[in-house]
Amino acid sequence: MVYVIIFGILTAIMGIALIGIIVNAVLTIVAALLGRSIKRPLRRLTKAVISFTVALMLNIGLISVSQSRAYTPKINGLNSVAELTRVELNGRKQWISIRGKDKNNPVLLFLAGGPGGTQMAAVRRELAELEDHFVVVNWDQPGSGKSYGAQRGADMTAETYIEDGHALTEYLKERFGQEKIYLIGESWGSALGIFLIARYPESYHAFIGTGQMVDFAETERIDYHKALEIAESRGDKNIVKSLKHNGEAPYYGRDMVWKSAVYLNYLTAYMSSLPEVHDPGYKTLDDAMSEEYGLLDKINFFRGIAFTFNEVYQTLYGIDLRKDYAKLDVPVYFFTGRYDYNAPTSLVEEYVEVLDAPEKEIVWFEHSAHSPWINESDKFVDEVINRFLGD
Repeated sequence: MVYVIIFGILTAIMGIALIGIIVNAVLTIVAALLGRSIKRPLRRLTKAVISFTVALMLNIGLISVSQSRAYTPKINGLNSVAELTRVELNGRKQWISIRGKDKNNPVLLFLAGGPGGTQMAAVRRELAELEDHFVVVNWDQPGSGKSYGAQRGADMTAETYIEDGHALTEYLKERFGQEKIYLIGESWGSALGIFLIARYPESYHAFIGTGQMVDFAETERIDYHKALEIAESRGDKNIVKSLKHNGEAPYYGRDMVWKSAVYLNYLTAYMSSLPEVHDPGYKTLDDAMSEEYGLLDKINFFRGIAFTFNEVYQTLYGIDLRKDYAKLDVPVYFFTGRYDYNAPTSLVEEYVEVLDAPEKEIVWFEHSAHSPWINESDKFVDEVINRFLGD
């Protein structure tokens, strides 16, 4: 938090200095045109340039130091691993965290939600017990967190994530000497996980999808109408007005993310208010300010959520897992919150009905909404161990 405050102060200084430069430059030109003395404007201009340069250098220095000091907390043990690692995946530089008490344990790759989300710190905090049984890998996907600059948002598609997810899987298999790894996907990551096991089934033991996305366009329509229904029943007139003004989802264009935020944020607040949902609070600021992220990463933590989501999500509207991924050659488990109004549970049930897979199952979390891995983390860990490592 201190870094953010300092950054804000320095940014303000830079902005003021820049304005001073522009104003004094204009005054200098005007004075010259009028034939008047320009010594005083020049002195002001010189001071402004010096102030701007100093502020810029301080900003660069602060960012560089904070980036270099980012780390993931140590895990005690002779054969443990706890590291932040930069990897190059298909020519794109990206970051992963690798954590586990024993390097010889099976590898588990966690795919964060989004697109544009980063959950390195959240998974470390909420699912710490998994590190006793697995080498847990978190990946900041292109356009998110530490990997925000890996690829221009306008050039990113689902294929970008599939290609890089496969490259990362191959890297992990080679590094840890394992033929296959385990996979968990959350929200958007749940769809990415399906894409990966469908194309590369030989690389994965099994997959767990939580907050499972099935049909992206239909999900937005259902979410929109659910939010409208709740808002009307509660008399939340401003929300009703905003929703009706924006029209029925899904949305397209540059302002898609802001329109979608009206019903998504409203549903998130509603789910968090339900007494049946345990531990409903999201610790977004705690996550962003965690040790894994330097100052620039902290800024990109939020930029990814806004800008990457806006660029990529609307390209997924044509995907329906019920039609496009009805046959899989890897065991699949859906860890589903009973009160998930973000990823409609009815679509998950329909998907399971048509899915042809070696094993398939919905595991219900009766006190969870969109994030069972947060709402009921202890049960989530137990069920992961049971499905992945049980006899």
